[in-house]
Amino acid sequence: MGNAPDAGSGRALVVHPFVKQRAGRPVALRDPEGRLAEAVGLTAAIELDVVHAETISLSKVRPATFIGGGAVERLAGVIESLEVDVTIVDASLSPVQQRNLEKELGCKVIDRTALILEIFGARARTYEGRLQVELAALTFQRSRLVRSWTHLERQRGGFGFVGGPGESQLEIDRRLIGERITRISNELEDVKRTRELHRESRRKVPYPIVALVGYTNAGKSTLFNRLTESEVFAKDLLFATLDPTMRRLELPSGRTVILSDTVGFISDLPTHLVAAFRATLEEVREADILLHVRDFSHPDSDAQRDDVLAVLRDLGIEEKKLEDQTIEILNKIDLMEGQGNLDIPSGKGRRIGVSALTGAGCANVLAMLDDAIGAEDITRIFELDISDGEALAWLYQHGRVTDRQDRETDILVKVQLAPVDAERFDARFGV
Repeated sequence: MGNAPDAGSGRALVVHPFVKQRAGRPVALRDPEGRLAEAVGLTAAIELDVVHAETISLSKVRPATFIGGGAVERLAGVIESLEVDVTIVDASLSPVQQRNLEKELGCKVIDRTALILEIFGARARTYEGRLQVELAALTFQRSRLVRSWTHLERQRGGFGFVGGPGESQLEIDRRLIGERITRISNELEDVKRTRELHRESRRKVPYPIVALVGYTNAGKSTLFNRLTESEVFAKDLLFATLDPTMRRLELPSGRTVILSDTVGFISDLPTHLVAAFRATLEEVREADILLHVRDFSHPDSDAQRDDVLAVLRDLGIEEKKLEDQTIEILNKIDLMEGQGNLDIPSGKGRRIGVSALTGAGCANVLAMLDDAIGAEDITRIFELDISDGEALAWLYQHGRVTDRQDRETDILVKVQLAPVDAERFDARFGV
């Protein structure tokens, strides 16, 4: 069939193969049709035209082609009749399985890992993001040795898994890829050091960090925009956000926090990407509070929650932090109207229902953040000289003034402060 087209200009067939449920086997958390819908969404994210999609039930995984011979033969007919350019197999294929399927189906075949890498390559915007995705793609390619690395010089996003080079270019020079991986790793270390310097500077003005985490397309960027009144790219697309964005956010009490929007997680996230994005996700590890945004309207919402928590644990976040410093934001309640009496939390405990799109419940999110941030505050009373405007202004900026009495010669101020701010005030003003 010749070379497949670049992403954004091809006709795609999507299949989700799954092994049939048997007695004694763990029950699958997700419905196969839901997994297929997600795979179609991933394919649409790189603007391929999905002309056919189906699930394929397997009695077992075939070593040569992953799916059975009968299914392969039937799919080959569909591919020919619909003039399909690329087949997306929503599973992790070995290099042998991929090559055999391409031969049998007569078109380009890519698996779930390559598809996600392609999306990330097309979406990464910052220097750090591009380096991280390129490192992940090269690591994936080196393990397979079935793709040319000429895509590194291409101007468009993506990594060429969809519209890869012809057969004559499939041999990769392992030494060149190894050198490129080493070079990128060194550059990422420099980026990591720069990020750490930025964090150090923030610690000197220690605003609490609040990180938005969640499954891809759960509505994190929409909520980020709603809370901060900014215009971060937010669209009903999987992986609409890849690069971290941070904004200052003032809470109802007057406290200031830094809100960080992060890349969305997904089930079966390629291990290459988890490793490559550790630098970006360090913002999550450093955060004081995690806002776990969930698409509460999604039929697989609970399974998506479990996937996110699994990735957070893989990043080294302690269980205690996941339990004590996480607020669940049950988003998209506007899509659930008319579905009967729904048990949507209104703010009790650490779960709250919201609609980032309409703004419903967002004020409660800010109030809950205020309570969570102030949980460790201490109350102090200061007698300030009436002329000491700098100290008074400092307390208003960094604490929560709950009482103030202006007397003839001094001002009596009762204020709630974070312990670190109380120490800083004592050191600076000699109280």
